[in-house]
This record gives sequence, structure tokens and C-alpha cells, in this order.
Amino acid sequence: MIPKRNGPLVGLKVLEIGHYIAAPFCTRILADLGAEVIKIEPPGGDPFRGWGAAVDGNSVWFSIHGRNKLCIELDLKKERETLLKLAARADVLVENMRAGQLERLKLGPDVLHCVNPRLTIARISGYGQDGPYRDKPAFGAIGEAIGGLRHLTGHPQGSSELPPPRCGISISDDLAGMYAAIGLLSALWQRDVAGTNKGRVIDVNLVDSVFSLMEGMLPEYAMDGRVRQPVGAAIETAAPTNTYPCADGRWLCIAGNSDLIFARLMAAIGRPELASEPRYATNGQRCAARTELDQVIAAWTKTLPAREAEAVLEAAEVPCSRLFDIADCASDPHFLARKSVQSVDDPLIGRTLHPGPAIRFDGDRPEDVVAWTGPAVGAHTDYVRRTLLNEP
Repeated sequence: MIPKRNGPLVGLKVLEIGHYIAAPFCTRILADLGAEVIKIEPPGGDPFRGWGAAVDGNSVWFSIHGRNKLCIELDLKKERETLLKLAARADVLVENMRAGQLERLKLGPDVLHCVNPRLTIARISGYGQDGPYRDKPAFGAIGEAIGGLRHLTGHPQGSSELPPPRCGISISDDLAGMYAAIGLLSALWQRDVAGTNKGRVIDVNLVDSVFSLMEGMLPEYAMDGRVRQPVGAAIETAAPTNTYPCADGRWLCIAGNSDLIFARLMAAIGRPELASEPRYATNGQRCAARTELDQVIAAWTKTLPAREAEAVLEAAEVPCSRLFDIADCASDPHFLARKSVQSVDDPLIGRTLHPGPAIRFDGDRPEDVVAWTGPAVGAHTDYVRRTLLNEP
């Protein structure tokens, strides 16, 4: 039996032809919101099942990546008709193959819309479905690089010969997945509420998803040719805001951006006189004096362990936080109280931890979101074929 689902998208039927991260992340959002998601995997399963840590050969990453999804094995080259049957009953199809791959499989939007004119199709690729880079391969790191993010996460000029680091997760894949989910829900509104009764094709890519986050940099460049440069842990337009070393080797992020907060920060670290100095009177002046202010704050944070420094600043209502690693997140009382960290049973890997929903709805319990964990390859093939498609 498939557990009963709840959430605002119960009844929405989603078909995923996804691998690795972007499309599966999109459909995980939809599945967490209650949609029926059928994940089509090639024989042997999504290659992502081989990534990361594993228990008895089962990926612990896939426990989250495939949660709340019906997983079936299907060879699209040999079982095209089954795919078309699934598309005929679906509201949404999400894919992240190379641009043009659906067409090469004779499963392009024109074919899919012949069997289901209401089908909304989200196509996620590296560079988009057109343009001169359309056929180039890409992974998340490439999206960061060409979208402008990796330049900004670099070290300030002259401070290091190390290459600019990635942010530590596949941020461009996740962003593209979120944009695809937003696009799908927008298209469904147009189809069902505005009343067009027609499916749309949505083109989302890794590069544009990252590039969309570049704030005001494009008009700044158009204005006078300025190019924002890496500033490390600081913020170019606000000061003092940085990450400071503590006595125990940990780091403390402090945001003293506004005039009132700056005054409270200076009082908390024992330097109240600096808040009344004319050269620190405005944010613009403090930005110009960022280096000397950071030195003053760091001299104080170095005298205390991170938790103690954090407690002092929190008492003064100064925004701050230790840099949490995953162990901090897993044990933090706020994460636990909000069910942002949940203990779940996974039949493949045993008791494990999952992140709770990022979107909360009144009346729905966050602990009810995980109906089941990522299943084995083909776990729901018989159910989908016999119960949903009525195949013998």
C-alpha cells in the first residue's frame, strides 16, 4: 500500500525523467507538497544512487533525494509506449537531460502534447534549449562558474593564490530545480485558473538560475563599467559585517549593519566611544573604514570562545551566529523544535535524519511530510504498471 499523502498539491500527477540533482530536486519539492511523483529511472537506477556515503550499498543521499516518490525502472529506448501512457495521465513532466535528448528519443513536447495537450513540461539543462552553448555539457560547478557566482566566492585580490572555492553544495542545480517548480506552478495556474486548458513548455537552466542572483551587478556595470570583486566574508555595501575568529578556533558571523546595531555592537565589545566617532557615523563611512573596524572586532572575538561571544552579542541584540556545521544543525534546539531536523526510519539504511519542509502550511504538521524515504530501484514498478496504468 502507498501511504496516504497530504499537502496542497495532493492530486497533482508528476512524471520525472531526472538524474543527479536538478530535476529530482524540483520533484522532491513537489512531492513534499503532496504531489504524486513517478520517478522514471533507467535499468540499474539513477546514477546519483552511487554518490556519497552508503549503507549496505544503498546511498544515504538517495534517502532524501527519492523520498515521497514512486520509483520505477523504464528503458525509454525500448518502452516508449509506457512512457506515453504515463504522460497521458500526468499534469507535469520534469526532465533534465541534455538539450534535445527528448527529441532524439522521439519524446519531444510535440509528441507528448499529442497524447496530453494539458501536460506542462519543465526542461532543465545546463545552458537552455537554445543559444550557442545549447549543446555543451554542464554540471553544477559550471553553472556557478559562468553564472558569475564562483568569481564572487573567490578570495580578495592579493590575499591568496588558491582558486575560488565552490560553496560546498550543488547550488546551481538546486536553484534551477526551485525555479522549475515555480515555473510549473505558474503554468498550472494559467492552465487551470486562467482557463487556457493548455500545457506549457518551461525552459530553465543552471546558468540563468545562478545569474539571476547577481543582484544589482548588471546595472552597475552598465552605469560605469564597474565589476564587483570578491570581498571574502565581508559585504561590500554594509559594515561592519564579517566573520571573525574566536578563541576556540571557531568563527562568529556578526552583522552590525545599521547605525543602531553598530552602537550596540561597540558597547558590547567594550568600545562604546567608537559609536560616536564622526568617521563611523554612517554606513558609507563605516564601509570605507571596514578594515580597521574588523580589526577592532576581531581583537575582541579572539578573547572568547565562539559560544560565549555569541551569547554576549545576542544579549545586546546584535545579529550574530557561530558558523554551524551539520553536527551543530542536527542538535540545535531551534532546528529540532521546528522539525527542521527529523528522525525517520529508512528500510534500506536504517534510522536516519532528514531535513523537514522549508515551506510550512497552517494545519499541516511538518513531521507528516516524509511519507516514505527514497525507495529501492524499481520498488514501485509493479504498482505503477498494474494499478495506475492497468497493465496485465
